Amino acid sequence: MKPITVIGVPLDLGSGRRGVDMGPSAIRYANLHEKLTKIGFDVEDIGNLSVPTLETYKVIDPKLKYLDEIVAVNEKLAETVSETVEKGRFPLVLGGDHSIAIGTIAGVAKHHRKLGVIWFDAHGDLNTHETTPSGNIHGMSLAASLGYGHEKLVHCGGYAPKVGPENVVIIGARELDPGERKLIKELGIRVFTMHDIDRIGMARVMEEALKVVTDGTDGVHLSLDLDGLDPKDCPGVGTPVVGGITYRESHLAMEMLAEAKVLTSAEFVEVNPILDIGNKTAKVAVALVGSAFGEIVL
Repeated sequence: MKPITVIGVPLDLGSGRRGVDMGPSAIRYANLHEKLTKIGFDVEDIGNLSVPTLETYKVIDPKLKYLDEIVAVNEKLAETVSETVEKGRFPLVLGGDHSIAIGTIAGVAKHHRKLGVIWFDAHGDLNTHETTPSGNIHGMSLAASLGYGHEKLVHCGGYAPKVGPENVVIIGARELDPGERKLIKELGIRVFTMHDIDRIGMARVMEEALKVVTDGTDGVHLSLDLDGLDPKDCPGVGTPVVGGITYRESHLAMEMLAEAKVLTSAEFVEVNPILDIGNKTAKVAVALVGSAFGEIVL
């Protein structure tokens, strides 16, 4: 049980709606620290990284909104995560929008010969500036980590790519853009859509996913977007998509991940308190963190 370092990244420049900058605070307020210490972990919280305020910047390129500002935050995040790993601690990153995965993975992959990634999300986040329909960089983070997209995003941390497509699994996808579908087919990325989850069940999905992310790898990163869950369970997200993973299915996935004892880093992103009801989504995030770190009923 490695000691945990919590890193907040209140970045909302990568999304199309305001509010996820308050996500780290909402998750902490939902008793994250108490949850982890009760399980038995040594936990330190180093606070939030400094991020730009959207109103003070202008969009230069509509296909890459706030590119330089997002790159700067992710470079700092990559450095912070890398230092955390060097200290022998587990980096637990709280978002913020999903563009922060670029920095988290850059910092983690630096210390792993071959990193597996579980991408728990309603979306693929596999767009580039050439395929994006919105220009929002939170929809480009996995592509950038794989080495596709704008040079500044791809080379965050000074190297590329961070992960190989053969060790990436997307779970819960139900809204993919044409460019993302094309890249998935070209790279052979394993994707478990909601159709797959409905048909074979979450237990089998996780069994197959774990085989992919542990095949020759020396670490597994979890990138969990709360919009992977159904909006009925997680209303406070920026890009909700109906028909998502249930609360119980999500817990099963996290419990199986904990049982596998392969997780080396994690991030929980896209909690938007402005759109939430009684901090419900942040509470779900903390409950899932508990399951991912080994909390059990009996």
